[in-house]
Amino acid sequence: MSTKAFKQEKIEAMKENFSKAKVAVVTEYRGLTVEEITNLRRNLQKENNDYMVTKNTLAKVASKGTQFEVLSETLKGPVAIAFGFQDEVAPAKILTKFIKDVKKGEIIASVLDGKLLSAKETEVLANLPSKEELYAKILGSINSPATGIVGAVNAVMSSLVRAMDQVAKQKTA
Repeated sequence: MSTKAFKQEKIEAMKENFSKAKVAVVTEYRGLTVEEITNLRRNLQKENNDYMVTKNTLAKVASKGTQFEVLSETLKGPVAIAFGFQDEVAPAKILTKFIKDVKKGEIIASVLDGKLLSAKETEVLANLPSKEELYAKILGSINSPATGIVGAVNAVMSSLVRAMDQVAKQKTA
């Protein structure tokens, strides 16, 4: 039986995670072994995320007054919450890949910017490219026209130099 002090400690830890998190993903962990949950937690922590198995009532109390309060309606049965502290997409990507690999567990819902996302919307979120990939695509798009202009100007200059060279050869001959 959990003591009141232990429960308060868990609530405080979750409140801290809720206050720092950019995204939270609720998963059902039924059927997962302790080893699988530990591996999942380690994979998430590598990307600056966290994964907490918790009692639903404690999670509801901890989320009160935060943007993640909308999660309370999804907290039914054995659930765990993945918190994303830097990249909003990373926890969903890692969880989706993990669930496909072990064929156990499921994503129930997630919260991003105070909006509750369904399991399908969370999977769509997981399929988005990372911030680094998006930055690279944007920079490539910005750089592409400039590269084209430089190439066109360079081609005109090269043609002009070749033409002048041919004229000079004809006059000397």
